[in-house]
Amino acid sequence: MNAAQPSYTRGFLLALAAAALFGVSTPLAKLLLGAIAPGMLAGLLYAGSGCGLLLWIGFRRLTAAPSGEAPLTRRDLPWLAGAVLFGGVLGPLLLMFGLAHTLASTASLLLNMESVLTAVLAWVVFRENVDHRVLLGMLAIVAGGALLSVQQFGLGGPILGALAIVGACLCWAIDNNVTRPISGSDPAQIASIKGIVAGCVNIGIALAAGQHFPAPLTLLAAGALGLAGYGVSLMLFVLALRSLGTARTSAYFSTAPFLGACVALLLFDEHPGLSFWLAGALMALGVWLHVSERHDHAHVHEAMNHNHRHRHDEHHQHDHDFPWDGKEPHTHPHTHEPLEHSHPHYPDLHHRHRHS
Repeated sequence: MNAAQPSYTRGFLLALAAAALFGVSTPLAKLLLGAIAPGMLAGLLYAGSGCGLLLWIGFRRLTAAPSGEAPLTRRDLPWLAGAVLFGGVLGPLLLMFGLAHTLASTASLLLNMESVLTAVLAWVVFRENVDHRVLLGMLAIVAGGALLSVQQFGLGGPILGALAIVGACLCWAIDNNVTRPISGSDPAQIASIKGIVAGCVNIGIALAAGQHFPAPLTLLAAGALGLAGYGVSLMLFVLALRSLGTARTSAYFSTAPFLGACVALLLFDEHPGLSFWLAGALMALGVWLHVSERHDHAHVHEAMNHNHRHRHDEHHQHDHDFPWDGKEPHTHPHTHEPLEHSHPHYPDLHHRHRHS
């Protein structure tokens, strides 16, 4: 087994688990829209995520159970602020509006646009490597999204709903890319801060617009759904970013809408037309092209200092300036010496190099 394989497998499974939680949450959120206004629901989902994870962090500290993760630092704050604004405030608001004007199954498949937009930003703006298979996969997913949009032309409401969901995907694409630089930090911290701030902002906007809190049981249901579908899902997504980079993690995460679409068909007894199934096939092809990629070449690791949870693998051969009990994984600031080698790899925390 090559050096990258354990990290890749771990990242792949984490991304799929994050996708499963988020995918199921989309049609379930549709069920709550009858009892909660869209803006209020967006706020409650994130508030449930942030408050639930904050309780977990508090419990962890009370029991003196170490997290094993590196805490956020001052230099992480600009990236975290961007993630909160785009992923925690604008994205959920646009999604809730889109869900209110679109079939749940169609909305679930349109969410695949997030992986495409994430990869484009990662490639063009953040200079992450994306090879021809990932590019072809993106084109297939774009074609599927176009089919879903075409079937709704002719009515202002559905068109606005589809555009709102694509807008939410763009916000989350920005969120995914600005979260990558801080992915080595404690994912519970990242998700809890994002959830609390985003939840407060969205709830404040909803109250200002005349929306109201739902009945207590409905409120608890929204909070629980947010904790699982947004909070825990985001934690798993951040952990996957460490191993796979932004574009590839989002590619695996794009399996979420397929699961969401299947749940929506069961919950709402929807009967989508041929274009829905053709779009699903195109998106499935795109995801397969993403996950079947293999990236292997000689590359150079520059000297680097950072802090994250790690094991003493091929990329972590360093001494300790403190007493170490030999347990792994562990967390501490460490230095990477320059290294040149060749093996299959992805743009994880240690493979963010340029390609000629």
